[in-house]
Amino acid sequence: RLTRWLAPSTTARAHCDLPCGIYDPEQARIEAESCHRILEKYATNEDPTFRGRCIHIKEERAELVKHHLDVLWHDYFKPPHFEKYPGLHTLFNDTIKQASACKQSNDPADGQKLLDGIEQIAAIFWETKKA
Repeated sequence: RLTRWLAPSTTARAHCDLPCGIYDPEQARIEAESCHRILEKYATNEDPTFRGRCIHIKEERAELVKHHLDVLWHDYFKPPHFEKYPGLHTLFNDTIKQASACKQSNDPADGQKLLDGIEQIAAIFWETKKA
């Protein structure tokens, strides 16, 4: 009896976590921008404490980039998108791997490559939103 009383009376159905409109590549871009800026600051500062903090924060931000891209890849984009944009899987995979490269590197160029990949994903994302 208790389980029937606690069971929801209405079931909602959606093709994603919540009704569409919640996904946006901007979250990944903001975190990637932080990685890039941190890498630039790291390159111009010789203080070991500052550099240690840079590395720690950069790695956290890069992990968030990976999370936000993964959510877009697996929750927003659907088979029709991958049919229309056949390189989309590779683009996501390469961009997420670039976020890992940012964790491993202290070169600002790696941060820029990450931003470039996210820009390409965002362009496709907004194109799908127009359809």
